[in-house]
This record gives sequence, C-alpha cells and structure tokens, in this order.
Amino acid sequence: MTLKEIIDAAKAGVTVISEQGPMGQEITSVTLDSRKACAGALFVAQRGEKVDGHAFIGKAIEAGCRAIVCEKAPADAPADCAIVVISDTHEGLGHFAAAFYGNPSERLKLVGVTGTNGKTTTATLLYRLMTALGHKSGLFSTVANYVGDTRTTAMQTTPDSITLQRTMREMVDAGCEYCFMEVSSHSVVQKRIAALDFDGGIFTNITHDHLDFHKTFANYIAAKKGFFDGLKKGAFALTNIDDKNGEKMLQNTAATKKSYSLRTKADYNGQVIEDSMDGMQMSFNGTEAFMQFVGRFNAYNLLGIYGAAVELGFAPHDVLVALSTLRPVDGRFQTLKLKNGATAIVDYAHTPDALMNVLSTLNEVRKPGQQLICVVGCGGDRDKTKRPEMAQEAARGADRVILTSDNPRSEKPADILNDMQAGLEDSQREKVLTIEDRREAIRTAAALAQKGDIVLVAGKGHEDYQEVNGVKHHFSDKEELEKL
Repeated sequence: MTLKEIIDAAKAGVTVISEQGPMGQEITSVTLDSRKACAGALFVAQRGEKVDGHAFIGKAIEAGCRAIVCEKAPADAPADCAIVVISDTHEGLGHFAAAFYGNPSERLKLVGVTGTNGKTTTATLLYRLMTALGHKSGLFSTVANYVGDTRTTAMQTTPDSITLQRTMREMVDAGCEYCFMEVSSHSVVQKRIAALDFDGGIFTNITHDHLDFHKTFANYIAAKKGFFDGLKKGAFALTNIDDKNGEKMLQNTAATKKSYSLRTKADYNGQVIEDSMDGMQMSFNGTEAFMQFVGRFNAYNLLGIYGAAVELGFAPHDVLVALSTLRPVDGRFQTLKLKNGATAIVDYAHTPDALMNVLSTLNEVRKPGQQLICVVGCGGDRDKTKRPEMAQEAARGADRVILTSDNPRSEKPADILNDMQAGLEDSQREKVLTIEDRREAIRTAAALAQKGDIVLVAGKGHEDYQEVNGVKHHFSDKEELEKL
C-alpha cells in the first residue's frame, strides 16, 4: 500500500495541513516508536505526557524511514523524505493504522465496555458467551487478549491504535465474527480508539478512580461519556441506569439508547431472587436462571451481558442457557479452599466502591459465626485520595483487616500505608494490622482464619507481579493462597 493511498483513505477522519515529498512510496509498517522506524515504515510522531515523538524524527530518518506524519514539520528533512503535517497525530494514528490494515473493525461486530468496575468481567464473559453460542470471537481485556482461542498477555487495558488495528486484522483473518473490548478512560482521552467502528457500547458504573491522570471527577466522567458520544447511528448504547451517571452517558449519543436495572423500570430488568456462596438465582426480564456468580455487582454485570447479547440479535432463552454455564473470570471473586477449612477469595477490587461491593456481598451471604478477614493495599504513584477510603471501607466491612503493599512502584510502602491508616477511626484501629510484606500478610490472614471463615485478598486479582522501584517481581495472590 502506498503512502498516498493510506493518506487518502484516512482523510475522512484526519485534517491534513500539508504534504511534501514522494507520496507514492510503498509502506510496509506503521509505527509510533522511532526504534522500529526503518525503510518502508510510516513513522507517526506523537506528543506524549513525558516524551515528544517529534524529537525522534531525526532518529527515524537516520534509520532509513522516509515517511513521516507529524504536527510540526522538521526543518532539515532530506528531499527523498515525505512529510505529512496533520492537526492531531493522536487521532491520526488510529485512522492511518486502520487504513493500513484494511479497516478490520468494519468486518467485526465490535462492542466496547467502559466504566470503573466490571469492565473485565463483562467483556470476558461476552467473549466466552459467544464461544458457547458457537461464534468465533476476539477479546481485548486487562487480563488477556484473544484471537479466537489464541491467548496473548495484555500489556494495558486498551492497547495503542496500531496494536488494536493489527490484532483486529488477525481476528478477521482467523474468521472471528465478534470482538469485545474494555475501553479505558485513558484510551478515550488519548484517542486510541479513533477509527474503530463500534456496533455497541456498555456502561457499567463510575466511581472515583484514575484522578492522578484525569485530575477531576468531572474530567473522568467526560472521558467515559466521550466513548458514547462517538458511537454511530445503528449501534446500541446500553447503560446501567441504577448508577447516578448512567443516563448522562446517553445524552449526546447517536446510537440506540438502551438501559438495564435491578431497581427500576428499564429495557432489561433483573432481580436477585436468592444469593449464596455457590451462586445466584436471578430473574432476567421475568425469566429465572441460576448463575454461577455471587453478589449484586455480578448481577449487574450479568444483566448488562444479557442485554448486549440480545441487542446483538441472540434469542433471550439461548443467552440465558449459555450464561448459566459460565464461571468467574480469573482474579474476579475467584474462590479457593484453604487446608484449615476456610474459604479464600481473590478479587481485583482496587477502588473504594469495588471493595465495598465485594465486602457487602460477603456480608450478605456469610453465615452467623463466620469471620471475614480482608487483606488490602493501595498502589504507589496513583490516586492518593482513595487510600484512606480503602482502609475505611475494609474496616467497615470486615471483622479483621490487614493493610499491606500493592505495587508500591516508586513510593515507599510505609508512606502508602500511613496514608491508608489516616482513614481509620480510633474505634477501627484495634481490628487492623499493618504488615508491609504482602506474602506475610496473606499468610497471617490465613493463620487467623478458622474453619468456615472467609479471607478476602483484594486489589491485585489476576496480576502476577509486584512492582517495586520500576521492577516487576513475580507475585500472585492466588499462588500464595494455593500454597496454604
């Protein structure tokens, strides 16, 4: 494909300011990394939070690259180098990558899931549901990406535009019909989802998170809403109207507006009839089914999944039969039995609201006399405002609490734990231990538990590392519990 063909194909979504140099050259790859720029590559220079790709245009040219897209043209580019100046390279990258890979999202039924909590469970179970219904699909999630049955480790919730388009091309070539993806607020603001042809969007809920990046809660809400604002006419926009910001997501969308609720009239109504540690008896628009999931937060996830599948054209009965066979996603309310007869649960809850939901669920289903012990920490270099709230929610919902490390990154673990402890009331402190070493914290929780008790290890879920001073060391909550 020539550079001119790529530029012409992308012009519908890109404002081109100027073009110079040989536009007929053959392009064999698209990259935003100057280290991967070579002969045949199209290098797109982006201004990042810490690094400006424009500073590396010279390196790309030295490596043999002769096709550059940028927001400001270099002063000394060689005559045989094509320079295309556009207004926004963040948005442009998606359109150039889409053109290069043949707009694969147009050949998939693509559904995005956004919200603070429940994105991974919703997207992953939709992928598994389609598989159970006999349809080959793809998945982009925090835990892993899938092209059909082929799994790759996910590096971030929503990949960069090039990775998205390349992987969707692989999905199309592999015969996938559907693709489900988590849409992070970061990806909306950074325009990583530009040029994707979504057929549907799901909003789960929104609570305080990522304020280190968005700065204000209003900005965070606006980022989530931006995804729905971009949906096309003919797509569906499915929102949880029990969330106070649920209807706001649909205010400016051109998509068909749909809703789901456990509390009020909606297009998709659900009810938890009976809840236990083994699962839930639920009603979906009046039809009952048993689901192998626990808790109202999962009831919301399942209801959203049910609604999305029906919007995609599947028969409600077939959807419920397939849903009833599915089990929780790795690190999402995942249960293990300890040798001492206690039940351990690994969950990704890393926001105050998510932790409150999990603890509330456990308090609803546990029997009299069963002790609830919670192990929890907070990540370093992230939103500090939620640290005292996390400790307070843990102390409110559990009989015993152990505060510990959770990816301290460049911060001192003791400083993070001090921030958490500041949220505790004097009456709560006597039931709270602070153990900096996460492995020792988990062992201590298991040792404190008696037969029938419940140990919740929250925050890391599926993650298999601890990040300390920029280095990731192997560590898995699940593995540590399996040893016990």
